[in-house]
Amino acid sequence: MPNKRKTIALVAHDNRKKELVEWADWNRDALLNHDVICTGTTGKIIEETLTSKLTPTEMRDFRLTRLKSGPLGGDQQLGSLIVDGKIDMMVFFWDPMQQQAHDVDVKALLRITVLYNVPTACNRATADFLISSGLFDKEYLPKPMNVDDYLNRVIDI
Repeated sequence: MPNKRKTIALVAHDNRKKELVEWADWNRDALLNHDVICTGTTGKIIEETLTSKLTPTEMRDFRLTRLKSGPLGGDQQLGSLIVDGKIDMMVFFWDPMQQQAHDVDVKALLRITVLYNVPTACNRATADFLISSGLFDKEYLPKPMNVDDYLNRVIDI
């Protein structure tokens, strides 16, 4: 199968941004061959870290899109992209030790990734497995979840 440029979402809560930036920097060469979409501040930090080490040729090919900050609607923007089939993979280092002001948004975003069968890593080990998979640079169409029962349910009014 030919290489396929994927769209990879990178998201991190404040206490996990450093770890995600280190992961992205370590995997810079692999990420350069794909489109990266990040929420707000995470995107700013990832962009600064990765572009500071790029050659002019690499800079021309690198594509990073920044959405709004998560609590300001970035989680919903990302969820919309997932629903529209525009995200191939998500790495979301969320903070399990601290309540977030937008916890319901985070839960909704994670729910959407499961519903639309988007490979999702919530920790570094899983992110390492995803990026090192033989499927990472190949065409891959995940099987969608069957929601026929839900769509065809009878609602008594």
